[in-house]
Amino acid sequence: MGYKITVAGATSNLGREILNILAERKFPAEEVVALSPRRSLGTEVSYGERTLKTRDIDSFDFDGTDMALFALDADDARKYAPRAAESGCVVIDGSDAFRMDPSVPLIVPEVNAAGIESYRERMVIACPDAATSALVAALKPLHDRARIRRVVVSTYQAVSGAGNEQMDELWNQTKGMYVPGQEVEPNHLPRQIAFNVIPQVGAFMEDGASRAEWQIVTETKKILDPSIRIAATCVRVPVFVGDAESVNVEFADFLDEDEARDILREAPGLLVVDKQEDGGYVTPVETVGDFATFVSRIRQDPTVENGLNLWLVADNLRKGAALNQVQIAEILGREYLQKG
Repeated sequence: MGYKITVAGATSNLGREILNILAERKFPAEEVVALSPRRSLGTEVSYGERTLKTRDIDSFDFDGTDMALFALDADDARKYAPRAAESGCVVIDGSDAFRMDPSVPLIVPEVNAAGIESYRERMVIACPDAATSALVAALKPLHDRARIRRVVVSTYQAVSGAGNEQMDELWNQTKGMYVPGQEVEPNHLPRQIAFNVIPQVGAFMEDGASRAEWQIVTETKKILDPSIRIAATCVRVPVFVGDAESVNVEFADFLDEDEARDILREAPGLLVVDKQEDGGYVTPVETVGDFATFVSRIRQDPTVENGLNLWLVADNLRKGAALNQVQIAEILGREYLQKG
């Protein structure tokens, strides 16, 4: 007997990718239900070779559902997750609604899968932002070897992480640049995104950091080690899919680039492509549709005693978000729920 699974927010970029990955990885599901808020009700979505029609999440009865993979925004997640959890359904949430709740585990399977065990307190498991997922996957094996003191990270984040409307805005602005007399107006992003970069991802907070910068700092500390000092700058770039990160790491112990390269090659979920020649690295366009976080440009930082620089890239929808949720569901099924 397989599991009854719901994907809430199935019409979003993330929801569609979750359905794709569930089918690709042949998740042992007896039934998969696509849910959406009323504004997207009745939309058809693909699940392998099947087509699912979305059902109304407001009227859906979660009784008998084993797991709900949430691809909703934070407000909707806060609204619907408690109802699902009270019905005995484990919620795997992709929004930031529960990430910093101390009673909710924040999980990246390659890094802290053992933390899934504490899901029973709230029946909710949170997933970090895609940029955090890529970062902690690369930092964890290095931290185990040489203990990280400080990280400075700059992210270059695709518009798909913001949503469908932002993707449309990039497309329309790019086309509009070639139409004489047509003005390029930002509607869903704070500035023009076509042929531009925007040093803001998310709203600004009281200390001047953006929401995304706050997330990458607090989430990394919760997942990896609260003693690590982290400075982040998050930038929105005119790329549809694929996030990139420039990472500077300062360690307590010496770690040379060759050993770091070997450690990263052995780490789960990572793929090192670091040829140190023209084009001998990975860029966002090559990551689309891939399950790996790619690591390139591994080199010493001579300005600090024990420093390294890294370049990380990953498909933000697939690897950074959807796969994380599906992997958690797989572990839940295999090690905790254990349905026949």
